[in-house]
Amino acid sequence: RHLQNAGLQPICVVGGATGLIGDPRKSGERVLNDKEIVESWAERLKFQIKRFLKFDSCDNAAKIVNNYDWTANISAIDFLREIGKNFRMGAMLAKEMVSNRLKSDEGLSYTEFSYQVLQGYDYYVLNKNENVVLQTGGQDQWGNLMSGVDLIRRLTGENVHVMTTPLITDSNGNKFGKSEGGAIWLDANMMSPYKFYQFWLNVDDKEVIKLLKIFTFLSRKEIDNLAKDVEQNPGARVAQKKLAEEVTKFVHGEEALDQAIKASGALFGRGDLAELSAETLAGAVNGLEVAELKIGDKIGQAFIDTKLETSFGNYRKTLQSGGIYLNNQKVDDLNRLIQEEDILAQNIILLRKGKKNLAAIKVVS
Repeated sequence: RHLQNAGLQPICVVGGATGLIGDPRKSGERVLNDKEIVESWAERLKFQIKRFLKFDSCDNAAKIVNNYDWTANISAIDFLREIGKNFRMGAMLAKEMVSNRLKSDEGLSYTEFSYQVLQGYDYYVLNKNENVVLQTGGQDQWGNLMSGVDLIRRLTGENVHVMTTPLITDSNGNKFGKSEGGAIWLDANMMSPYKFYQFWLNVDDKEVIKLLKIFTFLSRKEIDNLAKDVEQNPGARVAQKKLAEEVTKFVHGEEALDQAIKASGALFGRGDLAELSAETLAGAVNGLEVAELKIGDKIGQAFIDTKLETSFGNYRKTLQSGGIYLNNQKVDDLNRLIQEEDILAQNIILLRKGKKNLAAIKVVS
């Protein structure tokens, strides 16, 4: 998006072909996925990408291409003769990821080894057909990106370019990613806008300014002012709120952001739970401990079942000190029962102990 804003035309490559192979990772061979699965992923990626770039109404409108389109019909013989002969084994074996895998107990299959040739071919085709002269990718893709630069120089004599960006890591140095655990999903079905918003809202003070620079389009002056806020008044979390708002709006839109903000306030007693849509409420309680109870069951049982309390004795003490809430309303009756009027959308009732400990009841018949 930054490059498009600067006047360049983005060509987005969806890996319908390379997704069938998988690039080598640090350890272990990738499981090969069925063609139908990879095709469905490619279609979903197209849908996701369209939210982030301009595809019409401008001179440098983005395009989406699928590398399966130019790879599927080339024969193995033609590919080896026309493309494979331009790659040198010494350079391919010297690449760090390949070298490390070859030394490991798992070794490296020819299938994964060939990935860099396929990616190099992608760059050649796009340079030839679309005049692409810059390929971007993560820092761990440097070797694969350079394979295309070398191939184009050998076949056409033209000099083209690559640009890598650092892998995004958390404060512990762990990579954000679908295969690393704790993924930050763009698909609302995989991660609700509320959960997405909460992730950015809860980033560490040490990380927030870096993430504002990477994931938002705020000016340098705005980010510098937020950095001062972090330094002078970290408790206000102004920078985190701005980060959460900007990224959620960019990924999910204004309406989803509004619902996420309402849900954040309502779940912790600063708003009206009844204002939340059924979808937002369901997304907000997703991941909480949920007890299935019926109308007429005791509220205290729900606090035990959801592990907010360890015993009825502790539940009594918390209630007497004013720390038990049902749908943000303080409970002062030890024998309070679940009533039909307690039920919110999706048959949910929200439980809270103190200020921050949340759980839910799913009312069943």
